[in-house]
Amino acid sequence: QVQLVESGGGLVQAGGSLRLSCAASGRTFSNYAMGWFRQAPGKEREFVAAIRWGGSSTFYADSVKGRFTISRDNAKNTVYLQMNSLKPEDTAVYYCAATLRPLIGTMTPFDYWGQGTQVTVSS
Repeated sequence: QVQLVESGGGLVQAGGSLRLSCAASGRTFSNYAMGWFRQAPGKEREFVAAIRWGGSSTFYADSVKGRFTISRDNAKNTVYLQMNSLKPEDTAVYYCAATLRPLIGTMTPFDYWGQGTQVTVSS
């Protein structure tokens, strides 16, 4: 099992940037595919981005392509989400997630979840 702790959320103006971090502990981090999801008030949780264990492949929701970048540092057991050109509609709680399943796309189920970090984008 892996434990996940997100950080880096906050309040930012539209057009600004934030970088979220997710620190993992427990079993071998490099074996896991990692993902970011978000949940806005009154909405269901949605996929944002994911990265394979070696970092060779990444997947993004259409709504964030070209603005967000997912990356990982297996030596630091950390996955990142760089968010640029933020919009008010990006406001949500952002969750880090992990899975040992093969990452085959945006619909891959994830099994381990962090507690989330709030991102608020003001207009």
